[in-house]
Amino acid sequence: MDGDNKRMDFTGRVAIVTGGSRGLGQAVASCLLAKGARVAIGARDEERLRVAAEELRNGVDGDRLLVARLDVADSQSCRQFVAAVGQKWQRIDILVNNAGVHGGYGRLDQLSDDDWHQALAVNLLGTVRMTKLCLPYLLRSDSGRVVNLSGGGAAVPFPGFGPYAASKAAVVRLTETWAVEYAGSNVRFNAVAPGALNTRLLDQVLAAGPGAVGEENYRRAVAQQQSGGASLTEAAELCAFLASPASDHINGRLISAVWDNWRQLTGQSRPLPGDLFTLRRVVPAGRDSGMGDRP
Repeated sequence: MDGDNKRMDFTGRVAIVTGGSRGLGQAVASCLLAKGARVAIGARDEERLRVAAEELRNGVDGDRLLVARLDVADSQSCRQFVAAVGQKWQRIDILVNNAGVHGGYGRLDQLSDDDWHQALAVNLLGTVRMTKLCLPYLLRSDSGRVVNLSGGGAAVPFPGFGPYAASKAAVVRLTETWAVEYAGSNVRFNAVAPGALNTRLLDQVLAAGPGAVGEENYRRAVAQQQSGGASLTEAAELCAFLASPASDHINGRLISAVWDNWRQLTGQSRPLPGDLFTLRRVVPAGRDSGMGDRP
């Protein structure tokens, strides 16, 4: 096995994938299992978990898969899930925070408090809860990894999806913050922008209709459904790369599975320069405008 392939071998490593019963979460779990990892998937829908378990166990040693209900918006559920993984395998090396919801649709005046609470409870606080609970295990690992899923609106405005956009932007900034806070450890924190995927969230946008999500968003959703959307496999492979020791040189970054040539990073070992693949404020000097610069 050559050096690069060896660093992408997950044999003996333990991974948690939240929202792992369908879509990208299931694709990530399948990818990690194929590379030798022991994987625990959690989600709220127990019937979907049962179906996903049957699909993931096909050709895989049953002892390498743990399936249990998990609601990342509920602290007790998170504690029980992480405890079960720790009890079964005595280690956690990888956490993929994939569970996510849109919250409500519409402009600010059309959104309720519950819309905001739902998006923040799952997308933001769910990521915080799971990362904090897994952190003691990750710090003991020789190569702890946290991969947070970003989404539309994290880096650009996303009209009609305010709760989702705000929560995902917060997740990316937390990813950068944690990378600095634990810079002296073996844990790496990165975020993935998977692209416009044809998953349950797209189905919900289509079901909500143009009146709820806006005509332009609805047209884009229909076009995405018809085109097939971005590649689940590509996004899952990027998550696997960032979950592996091959990504030792990458920390606190937001990498797009669609727009960034991330496969060029797999054979490198030098730290990424400056603010590449981060959320940063563009100052006037950065655009050679001189407008608004203090003397």
